[in-house]
Amino acid sequence: MENNVGQNWDNLTIAVVGATGVVGSEFLSIIADRHPEIGNLTLLASHRSAGKQIDVNGKTFTVQETTKDSFDGVDLAFISVNTAMSKELAPIAVSAGAVVIDDSSAFRMDDDVPLVVPEVNGQDVEVHNGIIAIPNCSTTPLAMVAHPLREVSPIKRIIADTYQSVSGAGGSAMTELREQSAALLEGRTVEVKSQPQQIGFNVIPHIDAFQENGYTWEEQKMIDESRKILHAPDIAISATCVRVPVYISHSVSIHIELQEPISVNEARERLSVMAGLQVMDDPANNIYPMPWGAAGKDDVFVGRIRQDASSCNGLAMWVVSDNLRKGAALNSIQIAEEIVERGCLGK
Repeated sequence: MENNVGQNWDNLTIAVVGATGVVGSEFLSIIADRHPEIGNLTLLASHRSAGKQIDVNGKTFTVQETTKDSFDGVDLAFISVNTAMSKELAPIAVSAGAVVIDDSSAFRMDDDVPLVVPEVNGQDVEVHNGIIAIPNCSTTPLAMVAHPLREVSPIKRIIADTYQSVSGAGGSAMTELREQSAALLEGRTVEVKSQPQQIGFNVIPHIDAFQENGYTWEEQKMIDESRKILHAPDIAISATCVRVPVYISHSVSIHIELQEPISVNEARERLSVMAGLQVMDDPANNIYPMPWGAAGKDDVFVGRIRQDASSCNGLAMWVVSDNLRKGAALNSIQIAEEIVERGCLGK
């Protein structure tokens, strides 16, 4: 979407819950660039952060403690807190008349809550009961590369293996990686705090709790959410989610099996014209997506596009995106832009 989408943004009152967190901070940075006309911002957080001052586009805002009265007069509420807090706050905001865009997993699989990646299913915002959810940060890039390919041929099966940065687990995990890396370089013993295992110089095949079927909740979210976004409940999907010692940007190795074969050239062409995707696919010259290059960028980057050696109808590719931007904050803002453009406020 262009930055001039939503001509009435200067008249909107917007609340940002979790404004001092890593996603909230990214949200404020992005919205200042895309909608500098906004002046009616309410920044909310826990009582510990109340009173902190944050500059947004040259204006100073004081962070307020989130209460049940925080949403009076609010048009749009962006909520980026834990699942328990979202479940408590979102209905309060809706009752006050706000449309909620929620970053947690609290409502994603509710039948009456749209789960939206605007480039894929932006039209779903037209039917909501006050809450719209954004997907897990590892689901969004998967849906974005699957969408243009399934327009050529229906998808039978997806296998996705992620390499997820520590920022996906919040600021404490980023601090832990920095502290552990320094300790290891100095030969000191590391201390494990927020992560299930040592993350410094290590990879952890464990994100979120394990289920009885052996998959983690993070993996199950990728499976369930992808089917919902693509409106394709019968796609066979398997995922393995791994935490890696990278600060920002999630990577994912994706294998997609289609009902009919598609050439690598056609796949590359379809992906290159998809809004929000950028093809970086010249391995002979060492050109392919990497986390360092994707950090701070809006697009989802795709490369190493090749025929799947195990399936004549399959494609394999490597995808990288900034999990704080397209995986969270930017996607939230793009959903809001869809809502405003389509006139869905108050529905």
